[in-house]
Amino acid sequence: MNLTFLGTSSGAPTRQRNVSALAIQPEHGRDWVLVDCGEATQHQLLRTRLSPLKLRAVLITHVHGDHCYGLPGLLASCQLNGRTEPLTLVGPRAVWDYLQAVIRHTEMRIEYPLEFVEASASLALTRGGFNIGATALSHRTECWAYRLQEARVPVKLDTARLASEGVPPSPLYGRLQQGESVTLADGRQLNGQDYWIAAHVARAVVVGGDNDQPDRLTEACRGTQLLIHEATYTETVLQQVGPGPQHSSAERVARFAEAAGVPALLLTHFSPRYLLYPKRPRDLSVEALRQEAQAHYTGQVYLAEDFETYALGRDGRVTLGTG
Repeated sequence: MNLTFLGTSSGAPTRQRNVSALAIQPEHGRDWVLVDCGEATQHQLLRTRLSPLKLRAVLITHVHGDHCYGLPGLLASCQLNGRTEPLTLVGPRAVWDYLQAVIRHTEMRIEYPLEFVEASASLALTRGGFNIGATALSHRTECWAYRLQEARVPVKLDTARLASEGVPPSPLYGRLQQGESVTLADGRQLNGQDYWIAAHVARAVVVGGDNDQPDRLTEACRGTQLLIHEATYTETVLQQVGPGPQHSSAERVARFAEAAGVPALLLTHFSPRYLLYPKRPRDLSVEALRQEAQAHYTGQVYLAEDFETYALGRDGRVTLGTG
């Protein structure tokens, strides 16, 4: 599973960061799913190997502009590029109303099938190689987190079970691996599919939208290997800003991830006040967010940057690669 960040800034872009967008791909194939689509997301895509024509679903967390203003342009470009395959849009009803207003007032044409699915706690969707669910968050407007779990896990032969049943290794193992039925020398008949087991645990990731109550994700994070969550501020700055914006600090997300036992934490959606390359002593560095998270969390901590690609391996470990 590969995760490519197309935007990691909150509210407004900076010279180094665009606003929120995250592409998620299964291990094999070119299909992918997009979580949020801030302004200029389609420009960011031009610097990746991702094809908009292979996009299978767009999951919008909420209707605030830094998470959805890029949606009309991306959908319009899909039309101009000749898309004919269906595309699914998931999000709050307000996102669909916003898109319909843009279509109506700008004479935008979308001729390929565009399916809207309203986000809800009962969401159960399979798109782009993932089983997708949703969890309601706490923000100034309706906001959702999405849980994506790989839908197709390779299988292998349960050789330990076969050995325990007195079936020694032989060419029959190959036929059983293919799911065939075989007859043993003693007359027993075995169906290969009865001896299939998952080659690895199904990988799953939770991607949170804006949210000031990370513990709302307790159930969604069960059995996941990675939590991606906004850390708009450090705790000190959050106290200065006050509760009105309804965002999280790196400390609050880290404390939750530690309590929930999530193996890896990937922080994103940083306030523009945090700079990648501070120049003056009074400048705030994004490294302050990392240090704050590491002080309260013993797992892997990463700070997302635009165009970084993270791989979630079959062993459940997160590694940083290239886009």
